[in-house]
Amino acid sequence: MLCEIRIESLGAISTATAEFDRGLTVLTGETGAGKTMVVTGLHLLGGARADANRVRTGAERAVVEGRFTTTDVQSEVIGRIDEILDSSGAERDDDDSVIAARSVSRDGPSRAYLGGRSVPAKSLSSFTNELLALHGQNDQLRLMRPDEQRAALDRFADVTTPLAKYRAVREEWLSARRDLIDRTQRARELALESDRLTFGLNEIDEVDPQPGEDDALVAEIRRLSELDALREAAAGARAALAGAPDDDAGEAVSAAGAVAQAKAMLQGTDDSALRTLGDRLAEAVAVIGDVSTELGDYLTELPSDASTLEGKLARQAALRGLTRKYGADIDGVLAWAKESRERLAQLDVSEEALAGLRARVDELQAKLVTVAADLTKARTKAAKGLAKAVTAELAGLAMSGADFGISVSPLPARADDSAPLTLSNGTVVHAGHDGADAVEFGFAAHRGTDLLPLAKSASGGELSRVMLALEVVLAASAAGTTMVFDEVDAGVGGRAAVQIGRRLARLARSHQVIVVTHLPQVAAYADTHLVVESGPKSSRVVRLQEDDRVAELARMLAGLGDTDTGRAHARELLDAAQQERSAP
Repeated sequence: MLCEIRIESLGAISTATAEFDRGLTVLTGETGAGKTMVVTGLHLLGGARADANRVRTGAERAVVEGRFTTTDVQSEVIGRIDEILDSSGAERDDDDSVIAARSVSRDGPSRAYLGGRSVPAKSLSSFTNELLALHGQNDQLRLMRPDEQRAALDRFADVTTPLAKYRAVREEWLSARRDLIDRTQRARELALESDRLTFGLNEIDEVDPQPGEDDALVAEIRRLSELDALREAAAGARAALAGAPDDDAGEAVSAAGAVAQAKAMLQGTDDSALRTLGDRLAEAVAVIGDVSTELGDYLTELPSDASTLEGKLARQAALRGLTRKYGADIDGVLAWAKESRERLAQLDVSEEALAGLRARVDELQAKLVTVAADLTKARTKAAKGLAKAVTAELAGLAMSGADFGISVSPLPARADDSAPLTLSNGTVVHAGHDGADAVEFGFAAHRGTDLLPLAKSASGGELSRVMLALEVVLAASAAGTTMVFDEVDAGVGGRAAVQIGRRLARLARSHQVIVVTHLPQVAAYADTHLVVESGPKSSRVVRLQEDDRVAELARMLAGLGDTDTGRAHARELLDAAQQERSAP
């Protein structure tokens, strides 16, 4: 539910705040006062394109803020809203409401905010579209589009399950079909690619490189190239540590022995400082012994000569031959081989493979025809019920002779169709994202005349009532949604206006309904009456009480204004509407 909207520097409005309650709220006011700016502000919150020309003269930017609560909406809607808030990092206010905002700069881009966080306009739109349904003259024009008509029928039919099945099968069918076409048309090219990959894989398998082998070879070749110098260094170091015969004295001179002797001398004293130093030398003796042993192992493992160097260099040359063709290093070569084997598995263009793929496409096509037929059946059945219900609503809107119909027919495939589907009866249709059905609304204003497409048969006033009738019938599918109507009563008056007021009041039993209207017959049914008053510098939104409502209705009654006759007529209209609303 929309609790409050605050508008700053938008059109005729400098600063205005409007609070909304449950039920039916109407906004009225003189032409040009700015009442449509409230709806414009809601459209901005809904993600509509920001028009810098809407910024009030003298202001740098316009700001619209809306406060929403979600306690009255359906549980699945709350779940989607929570996902949007979590993904945006938005937070609810202390009272669990959510504040959405949009700013429009005169010179720069617009900004969107949700729950205290700056978000893309698309995220703001995703949030508000779950809670707001905006209907204006542009929306009436959209109702004439085939996709909007199909969407309205799907809301009534609740085709969520069959449509999901259709889309899943269609995606599989399209993927297999694209694969078959690609393999058939590019058989020669794919065969050449297969040969190239096979050659490369055979070359790599023959060498059989191991991960990181090229780097390891570099280190081994360096050792073999410096074999004598390495042996001399290791042997000399080991001799110095472990001891070697001295040419003059004939006694072994050992670093380990010298350190051990020093340790013994220090630990043989009674001085604690010297004994501590002796303990430290014990650690040195252990380290010297370990290093001496490891040097012996190193010398044992060294090749006796450099004869293996040639083999290592040959292996390195073979690896370099692979890295020149298939990767920057051996790990890159192995990665290329892995990807190539996966690609090769997809390049089977043999007759057996193509026959198997054709069979798969045919199988999926037959399955798609079945689920498409199920979807068509659900829509056809629902079309009869929706047409009957809308026709009944039109009768209640002073159009007792009007007839509303819905046709569900195959959606013809184009000559260059990317997804032609042949049905069981041989008809070739376009398998679109939303099915293979063309949905069209038909309308006849008078009994006995032929149904014609809605776009060709309904006037502006008739189109307004058709849309309202649809919304009343479809209301159950969006319980708790805030529905906003911008002059949905345009082009009507008299008894039809009274009926529109009644229908809006009925709709407000399950929805919050906000209506911008110029008809007193509609305004009389409101639970809350807001008027946009124009002042010398800007407009403001005022909530009317009982006496003020009578005065405003009198003004709307052909400008009767504050006269006894006007007030009496307005009082009678208001009392009759409110009495009817209070009736069970």
